[in-house]
Amino acid sequence: MSQPYRALSDGSLPEVLAAMPQVREQLGGAFTQWSVQEVGDGNLNLVFIVKGPGGSVIVKQALPYVRLVGDSWPLPLARSYYEHMALTEQTKHVPKLVPKIYHYDRDLALIVMEYLTPHIIMRKGLIQGIEYPLFASHIAEFMAQTLFKTSVLAISAAEHKRRIWAFIDNIALCKITEDLVFTDPYRVAKLNRWTEPFLDDIAAEFREDEKLKLAVQKRKLQFLTSAEAMIHGDLHTGSIMVTPLDTRVIDPEFAFVGPMGFDVGAVIGNLLIAYFAQAGHEERPGARTPYRHWILVQAEQVWRQFNKRFLELWDASKSGEAYMPELFTDPQGAVAFAAEKQRFMRSLFADTVSFAGIKMIRRVLGLAHTEDLESIKDPAVRASCERKVLNLARRLILDADKLTGIGDVTIAARGVLAAQ
Repeated sequence: MSQPYRALSDGSLPEVLAAMPQVREQLGGAFTQWSVQEVGDGNLNLVFIVKGPGGSVIVKQALPYVRLVGDSWPLPLARSYYEHMALTEQTKHVPKLVPKIYHYDRDLALIVMEYLTPHIIMRKGLIQGIEYPLFASHIAEFMAQTLFKTSVLAISAAEHKRRIWAFIDNIALCKITEDLVFTDPYRVAKLNRWTEPFLDDIAAEFREDEKLKLAVQKRKLQFLTSAEAMIHGDLHTGSIMVTPLDTRVIDPEFAFVGPMGFDVGAVIGNLLIAYFAQAGHEERPGARTPYRHWILVQAEQVWRQFNKRFLELWDASKSGEAYMPELFTDPQGAVAFAAEKQRFMRSLFADTVSFAGIKMIRRVLGLAHTEDLESIKDPAVRASCERKVLNLARRLILDADKLTGIGDVTIAARGVLAAQ
């Protein structure tokens, strides 16, 4: 039976969950035995850990406003519908890389899913200096599978158009990205913030940098119009939960059919932020030099393994309506097709690099920052790290078409670190 929306609390949630058979079975016992803790530290939603005699679950409920700002910024509850739809699609392709869903209630804008333990948010692990040896291969697999298999390289045009239509109304979440990522950091905007007064000069430079602003707006146009695949839409190190042996991607409420490079760039951009943030977390200068190296190796491996896996999936695919394989069966056609695949991946790499830089800038000059940098207590040290992030980001955006490979990106990162 449907029930009207209301924001749930530690006290009201157990009785609601008791009416969900699969959840009740997962938790075990009577609902009066269940413990509830609200743990949401994100920008948008309520998140509860619920524990019972038989097990645990995570409950995520959308609020009708942006939690970070308050009810002065309304937000549609339907975002939970898009998140559930994206999780369902991702589960088809990478079931071991996303949490299991136990229940979805559209009226309450509520998703009940697997409680991941002993996983932690990857961003917190990067702050602590923890290495995750399987992360790069796992996230590369996630992106290759979900991006390739929801594109017309793998599916019919009709299925692709239906998916575009299915996500067409996720307008409010896309609008957040359009404003906070692509526009606000380059103008005077009420919600912008940065480490003042240390970054006042570079914030002003970015607002006056016509080449940079045009390059970013070119990518905004791509974000607005390029319907390549179903993307996660917010795939940063705060949306990834990890252990040394396991990786799970969470929180795809920003999902829609958009440019593939936006997801790949978000992952790489956030790794680069973590690289520069290490100076604020080491006990003495240089103590985390080996860990910085490890982070850059992960950035390299994410792209290289994604590139390799994406091409493997493409080579094996026989059903996509773009570049239909039957057109390239003779030897000359096969050679031409192979060359076109390489051109496609070079273009996707340029997209990735540019989007990485754009995501880096928004995390320093925009509204929503990252814990990697925000947790650095000394504002002068924090600003020094952030300035390096901004300087590399600008180069990635302006030189995206000139960088020949991911090694160029990591060389540039090392150069920025050494120069300042």
